[in-house]
Amino acid sequence: MKEVSVSAAVLSQKSPCNFLVFGLGFDSLMWTALNHGGRTIFLEEDNSWIDQIKQKLPGLEAYHVKYDTKVHQADKLMEMGRKEECRAVGDPRFSKCELALKNLPSDVYDIEWDLIMVDAPTGYFDGAPGRMSAIYTAGLLGRNREEGEAHVFVHDVDRVVEDSFSKAFLCEGYLTEQEGRIRHFTIPSHRARLGRPFCP
Repeated sequence: MKEVSVSAAVLSQKSPCNFLVFGLGFDSLMWTALNHGGRTIFLEEDNSWIDQIKQKLPGLEAYHVKYDTKVHQADKLMEMGRKEECRAVGDPRFSKCELALKNLPSDVYDIEWDLIMVDAPTGYFDGAPGRMSAIYTAGLLGRNREEGEAHVFVHDVDRVVEDSFSKAFLCEGYLTEQEGRIRHFTIPSHRARLGRPFCP
């Protein structure tokens, strides 16, 4: 419960706001309710699960996302992420970095997100998609705001991918707090101050 309270506390301060969630879980109703009057979008890899949840909660805004990475590629992707094109901040759709997710609904790129939760896709076995691209893209969306800052949360940081990718692409210098398996990063707009390094 303590882990939930980390993001719930920030959400209660910011609500109503724009909240992007990678993953559709049993907590989806709670997030939507806590962000009453705001926009909450869920991105989910399993189409049938979206249908199941939407039968119970028809008002929920959820989209199916296809990931083309696998956990066993994490080391190779980390290496790619160190390249210059992955340090350029901009709209993920036009990024030359292979880690950027380019096939999300256009609203995801056009909205300024106040909070982003990375709790998907599946990442606990080698053949799973892993959260490498989700973490990287969350960081890009945060940096690409016109101004202000985005709060990005990454769950399951006890796992190698979540731990290393959140430190590398959300930056240890932006780490605000960690409670159990959840990390909270506060990422400032990089458009408001040009020339800001990718990590502080």
